[in-house]
Amino acid sequence: MDFLTSFKVTASGLAAQRLRMNIISENVANAQTTRTPEGGPYKRRDPVFMSRPFQDYLTREESAGATGVAVDRVNVDHRPPRLQYDPNHPDANADGYVAMPNIDVMTEMVNMMSASRSYEANVSVLNASKQMALKALEIGR
Repeated sequence: MDFLTSFKVTASGLAAQRLRMNIISENVANAQTTRTPEGGPYKRRDPVFMSRPFQDYLTREESAGATGVAVDRVNVDHRPPRLQYDPNHPDANADGYVAMPNIDVMTEMVNMMSASRSYEANVSVLNASKQMALKALEIGR
């Protein structure tokens, strides 16, 4: 694997974790959103990364190159909303209950910390790759 390929793989990991953090931020920001343009409360979203069986990496040709990380899709959580009693809320039903997004802010914050640590790990890999490339250039002098 050449250095440019390692940079591309690391950059794809950085982009994937940035997208993950953006989606988590949207979830936290909309944790109290009871009305969306689609109707009903906001629905939690979660990115799904593409995976390949390990056997594929063992059997493919060396010239195929590294593929990096890619987002396969963004799942929307279709679980029923959480009902909260608030008869004065403008979106309350006849019984006084409001359909709230089924988002646990604490879980989202833990996911944000995980994404942040993954991003930091990718930055460390990028810096290590850069240092190796610089050392290789020094050896070639």
